Amino acid sequence: MMALTVHLKSVANLRGKGDRVAKVTFRGLSFYSRVAANCEEVAHFNEIFRWPIASRLDGSEMLEIQVYNYSKVFSNRSVGNFCMVLQKVAEEGHLELTETLIDDNNTSINTSVTIEIRYQSIDGTEGTWSNGEHLDVPDDRDGMFTFETDSLLSGQSQRSGASTKRSLQGSIPTFRKSGKGVFASMKLGKIRSSKDDHKKDEPAVLDMEDLDKKAIRLAGMLEPDTISLASVTAVTTNISNKRSKPDIKMEPSSGRPVDYQISITIIEARQLIGLNMDPVVCVEIGDDKKYTSMKESTNCPYYNEYFVFDFHVPPDVMFDKIIKLSVIHSKNLLRSGTLVGTFKMDVGTVYHQPEHQFYHKWAILSDPVDITAGCKGYLKCDVAVVGKGDNIKTPHKANETDEDDIEGNLLLPEGIPAERQWARFYVKVYRAEGLPKMNTSIMANVKKAFIGENRDLVDPYVQVHFSGQKGKTSVQKSSYEPIWNEQIVFTELFPPLCKRMKVQIRDSDKVNDVAIGTHFIDLRKISNDGDKGFLPTLGPAWANMYGSTRQYTLMDEHQDLNDGLGEGVSFRARLLLSVAVEILDTTSPEILSSTEVQVDSVSNISESATGKMEEFFLFGAFLEATMIDRKIGDKPITFEITIGNYGNQIDGTSKPSSLRKKKKDGENNEEDSELIQNSSEDEADEEGDMDSVSCTPLMKPVITDRNYFHLPYFEKKPCVYIKSWWQDQRRRLYNSNMMDKIADKLEEGINDVQEIIKTEKAFPERRLRGVLEELSIGCSRFVNLANKDLNQAGRTKLDRERLKSCMREMENMGQQAKQMRTQVKKNTVKDRLKLVQNFLQRLRFLADEPQHSIPDVFVWMMSNNKRIAYARIPSKDILYSLVDEETGRDCGKVKAVFLKLPGKKGFGPAGWTVQAKLELYLWLGLNKQRKDFLSGLPNGFDEIKVAKTTPYLHSAPPVSLVYEMKQVFQLRAHMYQARSLFAADSSGLSDPFARVFFSTHSQVTEVLSETLCPTWDQLLVFDDVELFGEASELRDDPPIIVVEIYDQDTVGKAEFIGRTFAKPTIKMCDEHYGPPRFPPQLEYFQIYRGNCTAGELLAAFELLQIGQGGTADLPPLEGPTDTEHGPIIAVPLGIRPVLSRYRIEVLFWGLRDLKRVNLAQVDRPRVDIECAGRGVQSVLIQNYKKNPNFSTLVKWFEVDLPENELLHPPLNIRVVDCRAFGRYTLVGSHAVTCLRRFLYCAPDNTSSNWGSAGDIIVNMDSMEPAVRKMDTCVKLDATSDAVVKVDMIEDESEKEKKKKKKKKKGAVDEEDETDESVLDWWSKYFASIETMKEALRAQEAALAEAEEREDLEIAAEAADIKSDDLVWKGSRLKERNKEKRNAKDKKKVHAVDGIEKRMVKPKVDEMMVYNKELENEYGQFEDWLHTFNLYRGKAGDNDEHALDDDRIVGRFKGSLCMYKLPLSEEITRDVGFDPNMGMFQSIPHNDPINVLVRVYVVRATDLHPADINGKADPYVVIKLGKSEVKDKENYISKQLNPVFGKSFDIEATFPMESMLTVSVYDWDLVGTDDLIGETKIDLENRFYSKYRATCGISSTYSLHGYNVWRDPLKPSQILAKLCKEGKIDSPQYGPGGKVKVANRIFVGPTEIEDENGLKKQTEEHLALTVLNHWEDIPRVGCRLVPEHVETRPLLNPDKPGIEQGRIEMWVDMFPMDMPAPGPAIDISPRKPKRYELRVIIWNTDEVILEDDDYFTGEKSSDIFVRGWLKGQQEDRQDTDVHYHSLTGEGNFNWRFVFPFDYLMAEEKIVISKKESMFSWDETEYKIPARLTLQVWDADHFSADDFLGAIELDLNRFPRGAKTSKQCSIDLIRNEQELPSISIFKQKRVKGWWPFVARDENDEMELTGKVEAELHLVTAEEAEKSPVGLGRNEPDPLEKPNRPDTTFLWFLSPLKAIRYLVCNRYKWLIIKIVLALLMLIMVGLFLYSMPGYLVKKLLGA
Repeated sequence: MMALTVHLKSVANLRGKGDRVAKVTFRGLSFYSRVAANCEEVAHFNEIFRWPIASRLDGSEMLEIQVYNYSKVFSNRSVGNFCMVLQKVAEEGHLELTETLIDDNNTSINTSVTIEIRYQSIDGTEGTWSNGEHLDVPDDRDGMFTFETDSLLSGQSQRSGASTKRSLQGSIPTFRKSGKGVFASMKLGKIRSSKDDHKKDEPAVLDMEDLDKKAIRLAGMLEPDTISLASVTAVTTNISNKRSKPDIKMEPSSGRPVDYQISITIIEARQLIGLNMDPVVCVEIGDDKKYTSMKESTNCPYYNEYFVFDFHVPPDVMFDKIIKLSVIHSKNLLRSGTLVGTFKMDVGTVYHQPEHQFYHKWAILSDPVDITAGCKGYLKCDVAVVGKGDNIKTPHKANETDEDDIEGNLLLPEGIPAERQWARFYVKVYRAEGLPKMNTSIMANVKKAFIGENRDLVDPYVQVHFSGQKGKTSVQKSSYEPIWNEQIVFTELFPPLCKRMKVQIRDSDKVNDVAIGTHFIDLRKISNDGDKGFLPTLGPAWANMYGSTRQYTLMDEHQDLNDGLGEGVSFRARLLLSVAVEILDTTSPEILSSTEVQVDSVSNISESATGKMEEFFLFGAFLEATMIDRKIGDKPITFEITIGNYGNQIDGTSKPSSLRKKKKDGENNEEDSELIQNSSEDEADEEGDMDSVSCTPLMKPVITDRNYFHLPYFEKKPCVYIKSWWQDQRRRLYNSNMMDKIADKLEEGINDVQEIIKTEKAFPERRLRGVLEELSIGCSRFVNLANKDLNQAGRTKLDRERLKSCMREMENMGQQAKQMRTQVKKNTVKDRLKLVQNFLQRLRFLADEPQHSIPDVFVWMMSNNKRIAYARIPSKDILYSLVDEETGRDCGKVKAVFLKLPGKKGFGPAGWTVQAKLELYLWLGLNKQRKDFLSGLPNGFDEIKVAKTTPYLHSAPPVSLVYEMKQVFQLRAHMYQARSLFAADSSGLSDPFARVFFSTHSQVTEVLSETLCPTWDQLLVFDDVELFGEASELRDDPPIIVVEIYDQDTVGKAEFIGRTFAKPTIKMCDEHYGPPRFPPQLEYFQIYRGNCTAGELLAAFELLQIGQGGTADLPPLEGPTDTEHGPIIAVPLGIRPVLSRYRIEVLFWGLRDLKRVNLAQVDRPRVDIECAGRGVQSVLIQNYKKNPNFSTLVKWFEVDLPENELLHPPLNIRVVDCRAFGRYTLVGSHAVTCLRRFLYCAPDNTSSNWGSAGDIIVNMDSMEPAVRKMDTCVKLDATSDAVVKVDMIEDESEKEKKKKKKKKKGAVDEEDETDESVLDWWSKYFASIETMKEALRAQEAALAEAEEREDLEIAAEAADIKSDDLVWKGSRLKERNKEKRNAKDKKKVHAVDGIEKRMVKPKVDEMMVYNKELENEYGQFEDWLHTFNLYRGKAGDNDEHALDDDRIVGRFKGSLCMYKLPLSEEITRDVGFDPNMGMFQSIPHNDPINVLVRVYVVRATDLHPADINGKADPYVVIKLGKSEVKDKENYISKQLNPVFGKSFDIEATFPMESMLTVSVYDWDLVGTDDLIGETKIDLENRFYSKYRATCGISSTYSLHGYNVWRDPLKPSQILAKLCKEGKIDSPQYGPGGKVKVANRIFVGPTEIEDENGLKKQTEEHLALTVLNHWEDIPRVGCRLVPEHVETRPLLNPDKPGIEQGRIEMWVDMFPMDMPAPGPAIDISPRKPKRYELRVIIWNTDEVILEDDDYFTGEKSSDIFVRGWLKGQQEDRQDTDVHYHSLTGEGNFNWRFVFPFDYLMAEEKIVISKKESMFSWDETEYKIPARLTLQVWDADHFSADDFLGAIELDLNRFPRGAKTSKQCSIDLIRNEQELPSISIFKQKRVKGWWPFVARDENDEMELTGKVEAELHLVTAEEAEKSPVGLGRNEPDPLEKPNRPDTTFLWFLSPLKAIRYLVCNRYKWLIIKIVLALLMLIMVGLFLYSMPGYLVKKLLGA
């Protein structure tokens, strides 16, 4: 068991009396001793600590012992600590010692510690932690790290935080927070010299001198190939390295507006919730809204409408815009409609998708008002975002018949779950600090005078934008330090499709509110979606905001910066905020269902929650200030450094009127201090407080040269220092720094590897292995170091979670890097490099810390108290740590800093000039760690302090440094040449010269006029360059050299072309000037102009130290040899490249499209070719208009060029126009930068040896199975054993059988298929598109399979599978592939059988459909004729080369061929070699030739809308030379996907008319027609190409029908011609269907059928077979262009680089001196076929009952059925009403008749109608064939009630049930599973179908059943047997047998009484009548009774 044991004996010489405790730490694991109680001088601990360790003890590991005064109540106070390196222990295994401790300030104290250390190692065995021994793993309750897996418990994972004594853990703070790193130990760092340390195991390869420090350090641990190339071979790759090519970007790239185009196609919606709605879709991006048309009464509307939005905004603004799709019900002019559901995502999400688009995806609609509701429907759409220069690959728009799998195609990015949940996003805003003034102080003074109070001049509030909503806090009146304590709550689906949250502090103002500062929270950085991930969380943490400078002006020119556009130039404020997310349980009843933004108050947060306040110290020394722009060079200049508001003297914080907080918080404000002030309170801090000095003294610049000044610092360097107080969150920055350093190293390595590959040096794979090794070591170091300070104050949840996920990621990455290292082979370098670049992105992403801590440091150059230029330095880059890896990359280093203009001033040319270049040294760290803050400066200086009478002077920092030590050097700049420079003059050339700056010196090269590729060949010598510091330090890190290139103008000052940076190779005076480092080699340096590249400079720089002997000791310089140029020294011989003799042959073909020069036309042009000072001129073209071709074709010249191809100078092509009187005008020029592609390589001789090999049979997939078996194998040579098996099976038949098996829906009907006459060109086209799509799918599948295989390998290695295991896995994979392959082969066999069985069925012949331009497929047809664009005019500065197209003034056609002399004999001995033509043998003559050009335009897709209604009326225009064909009268109304189907014939004469332009225009009734887009095709290159692009070769030969042979030459003639041109024997046709061409034998059929069906013998099939396989012919073979359709993007010059649509077309060309071709093929669009659909509604059943009867209260319904076929219901038909159905049964016997036009191939109904009453003409729509039937309840006085509906897709609908009982809702629910039928095949169908509607809960419910019969007839049949509508003649239906109860009561009241009343209430009525009679009788009786009585009584 390996273990380290420490016996802690005692601690002596303690001061005072008290309890002591000790803490011993090794490998991150700490143990505490017991408390030694009440001891005075000596504390006897006498305790033994033991660490079982799994890995060997390394000599550089540390043991740390800390001694504390223990206190039960307060925190323990540190007495001191002791740190030792265990090198001796590792060697000897035992050590006893007594050593003094050091205190916090790193000074030694009296107290000493006595310990004994033992280390036992058992070689060969590995120990692990025994269970629980010494190890008590804390649980996560303390926020400590839980050990995630067992492997982490082994000693390799050195985690801190496991403590033995639990009771103590909380109360002992870790005082020395940063543990000691391996290399930066405190006491020992100065003693150990790295040389002695690594002598033992240093690899022999490396010469000590050639390694910089880093490499030495690595050399001890790693193998040779890990060391950075740059450091080892300072010669060869020096420049490839970061250090020698400083990567300095001058111009801010963000914030600059760019063009974007967002195109959205709304296709259709499904399953919308709601009854019988009229939906409209609203598309909203930012503030732009567009609407689709309204579709009536349907829940699944079909729109297919295309919208385009154009934007010109900066990328950040674009990507934060929200795309919102909402569906609105019944919107019209008067009402806004009701919202059904919305879907939101930001533009960035779309842009980051592959291809920047979502294609045919379903968006889930949700209701923002009611989040409990669930899905409100689906909307199918395409969304694409195109920036400038992005190509969108549109998947081919063919018949979209894929069955819509909604769930599988949701509009969501990869990896987001389909079921998104609602969540609350809580943004808590606590308080802000350091706000700037936002009002002028004049007003304030007035107020103060009147009211007598002093108020803060800002009224801040916070506004948060998220996902298209915004919420804001209350306004805190007049406060620089507002406290809000409020939270803003957003309710949004989680994960949200919006990446960023925008938090803005704004100033409330009566007029308009302005932003004070903006902070973006990237949700991806504050969450992790992995399986161990966490929800977004942040803080509470301070967010620093940057923006414009803090002076308040009414019109702030940099206001954009405050809105978050561009890089902020000054600190604005910091805001304390936190973010949390809670997933909602939408089922709980008390939930608020609205998504409105809410604002609540939250409780205050404690001061310490964000971390403990610490005092930080920032020190800066200005070693040099040069390159100061001359505009400000005449006034004195001072530099100011600020961090936050500290150090800011002119416009720092204004003090709040409320009293300042207590000073101990460190809110130390010396903002409005004078330069150096005496602050009274802080006078006697613990160590003598020094005040901040944040500005350098004023100094007047001196002149360097015409453009720049410098400050004369000489040996006295000014310094600044600032004390500031911040929460101590260094840990965040440390982790970030570690990752950044790993990433920097990785990037450096990647650059090295790329450079090696580019310069074709040996062994890139070794360097890549080294890079991966470095990466895995870096990752494991990170895992060891990052896990510290776990319970530091202010650690947030995000800190803990991020740490966990970073550790996981890094560990993972280290593992992967280790595996990949083993997989890097020579052939896989490039693939692996891609993966390594992914690592780099990942690292950079992880390193970006979302929670800020210390604000960035700003360096401002000030003149006249105004801020001129700035640099912003991230504070983490200069942060100090005791551990080397955690230190910022620029901490304590001298760094070149370039100052730039703030904000928009820095855009464009102003941003390219350097305002100033500083050599700046910065150090930032805790004040108590500041002991070594000067250690990184060059040695040899004295400090000069402020004269102050304080006793603590020794610790105050210096205000300036004076150097005694200085070295004198001579710099030699070997300026050889530059290439591809920027064209700065209107001639399209420049007059370049270079200016080299080094330190305060500058020199220029000579000016070379009129060139973009100057070869200066000049050595610039800078004598007496003084550099301060020690020689050895300078050698390791010399200052950088700046080279600026200018264009000399005769008038005015020189114009800036570009800039590059370099580092010189240094030779000290004691070094030998010789290999490997000297003389230095020429290197290419990339020249930048702003952010764009602007050429390359070939140069070398050496810095030679001048010793005692003066310059005499330096290597001698040859004097100026060149008398003409005066004193110019050429680049010396050892450095300039070795030359050899080359011959360059030039083929002059012709000039094209020359534009006018100075308004005059070019008439007699000539071409001059120049390369390396030699050249040749073409003959003069006598009359450019008549014939722009040259009469002499080939000329040559000889020239001396470098052996190294990479150093070849460019070749310049210039065209001049010869005017009268010997004047010449430059027309345009072109520089060929890479001559490599024109190097001549001798033809491969092996291929001509085929002759001896005998014949090779190339087998085609023929119909005869006998031939199939002949897969002949032939030996090639007597000597070689290679066996060639040529088996070419054409895939046509395979596709066919696929079609037959799975009847392609796009193909024609079964019954029609045998009928040849039905097939037309379109059948062929659609079949080909299907094939293309299948090919694409197969390609994707193959890629996926390859990836899978790779993953398996990686997984195998990850698991470290034993080799046999791997073999097994691999074999399983092979088997799987084999199965796949077998399946394919089986299919093939089936195919052949099938063909034999059913020879009757003809297959559809296919052609190639390219989804790109044809020339892309064939190398631009530049097989021998190249096109060079000629440029003139100034290059545009807009973007890379956006405007270059405007600079093209013509094209030169020709070619080059270069070869080394002497040339071998055999070439010239060839038969028929024409010496005049040189290498350009067998080239056609270039006399004018007449050609018939036939252009076929098939269709256009995705055109950019040109009219207000979002549509266009496109037509085609074709231009060629002077002829133009406009097809204006055949425009297609309101279509963005028009099918043109036209061919145009134009006669042309090459070469005068060779550029064909096909444009699509938009027809307008009034005004001129607008260009939508155009495409240009160079016909000449196609015509002359060996690929034979004149007329595509089809796959089969036929004399008639849709596939008729188009070329006037038959295949046999073409073949004979090709053989003759290629100088091979003419084809020999043999018996049995064989043909032999150049020892290849091809087999094919020999019979052909003519129109009359007669068969005759022919050789054409055989010849065609050869042509289709011409690439197999040796030496001359190449792939001939097949019959094809190409897809070309349409571009509009007004919107450069953004596609405006695509056009599908092809071009045939026929020379006029050949036989005339036949008529053009008819490709006119298919006419839709007329059909009539007859639907008989027989009965309904079980329809739900809606009405209550007036009299009886019974449920009943007045049923009728409505149906329609075409979209907008304009053809809807209703049955009569079946009144008063009591059971839901209805009888109709009613016929609907729907005539319609149908396109069989596209399965769409075509309707033409006017869009509105104002439309000029009808618009054609294509809609899916869907029959809708609805059942309604008729009401007389109110609107009818909708009861249910069913929609039947006529191509695929379920078969109806036989009876009403069998009919159920499952017919609709399980539509996918049920067998479907097509009415177009069945013609007649009868059955029962269900009606459905959705209830309140959104569930489908059955609302009735209908018995219907569908009968489809063609228009002809319909004429023969007509039928009547309803029950009318002809062929009337009988009246339905309805029950007597069905009628209308108010039309026949008696009937109503009879049926409705009598039936039910007969007896009741009788009873009532009887009772009435009784009553009447009683009444009469009572009425007449008294009268009678009187009569009777009186007896009257």
